Amino acid sequence: MAYYRSVGDVPRTRHTQHRDAEGRLRFEELMGEEGFSSDSSLLHHRGVPSAIVASEVWALPDQARTPNHPLAPRHLRLHELETGPDAVTDRRLVLGNADVRISYVVTGTDPSAHYRDAVGDECVFVEAGSGVVETVFGVVPYRTGDYVVLPRATTHRWVPAEPSRLYCIEASGHVAPPRRYLSRYGQLLEHAPYCERDLHGPSEPLLVEGRDVEVLVKHRTSAGVVGTRLVHDTHPFDVVGWDGCLYPYTFNIEDFMPITGKVHQPPPVHQVFEGPRFVVCNFLPRKVDYHPLAVPVPYYHSNVDSDEVMFYVAGDYEARKGSGIGLGSVSLHPGGHAHGPQPAAIEASLGAERFEESAVMVDTFAPLELGEGGTACEDPAYAWSWAGRRR
Repeated sequence: MAYYRSVGDVPRTRHTQHRDAEGRLRFEELMGEEGFSSDSSLLHHRGVPSAIVASEVWALPDQARTPNHPLAPRHLRLHELETGPDAVTDRRLVLGNADVRISYVVTGTDPSAHYRDAVGDECVFVEAGSGVVETVFGVVPYRTGDYVVLPRATTHRWVPAEPSRLYCIEASGHVAPPRRYLSRYGQLLEHAPYCERDLHGPSEPLLVEGRDVEVLVKHRTSAGVVGTRLVHDTHPFDVVGWDGCLYPYTFNIEDFMPITGKVHQPPPVHQVFEGPRFVVCNFLPRKVDYHPLAVPVPYYHSNVDSDEVMFYVAGDYEARKGSGIGLGSVSLHPGGHAHGPQPAAIEASLGAERFEESAVMVDTFAPLELGEGGTACEDPAYAWSWAGRRR
């Protein structure tokens, strides 16, 4: 995170004795990135954060991936994908590579398992629904249109107030605002399409009593990503206070300020986050190009270094009219294939002054493969939709 927060009861001087009213010592934990060389926070626990009483194998949901071979653009209908109700254990893998994994889940209203992703940060887009995410830092409310950003190794659980559709972007590193939006000291600059006021973190501690609390941990080994079920001696939600620049937060797409121009602007103007070898953008309702001869829909493009994933969230996405894509669709346009609007959409867009559309895009710099969830909801006709026929 770019700026400092202090929540709850913390000592005046870091790394010094901190006791409760009965004289019992609090246990200080530094949670930090990149080996003490990047953002961090200091958390003050009532119990010992390292105290575990069991460690067992947790079998992750199916993580198998199928290469996109032979090469083809893909259309996945996520609203046809059946999932279980747990926001963590019932995610279905849609697309992924070594840098990022995209999964989807439709929750119920029961709390999820307690969970910690030790592979990387998670950036979860809330397509629909509301509730809270309980974390070791405190409670983070969420609503439709939120990105919920959870730093690596943050113990948390989802508590939906209503069934929620979650589009989960799991990194193999850290997710942050694009560096070009930031000053050299980390402040969001005036040209950035959002600012610190739009980022909402925990406001008070969450204290829960309990013993022998199970926490599911996704982590790395030489064999790849695996799962472990740790049992903590005392409840991990026992932090009386914390301060620092690393914590979970939400950002709602309604607070993003789209950048427009005289002619069509390229996708980087829509960027909201960056991760290791991938970026996250959002395309939102906006005024469109104002040159008298402007073509508002995108030009055909070969983004030769990237695979492009678009998740269609709301509105009517002009460039995809006639392709079969609708709300809840995901398109994968891989590097090596020139893609762009359906031919009829170009002429139909001329003279438009505004687009009413919402979509979340992930561009990766390594090829994406299909997860079992993606394979299960694929539209086999999409690749031929530009030509209108298949040989």
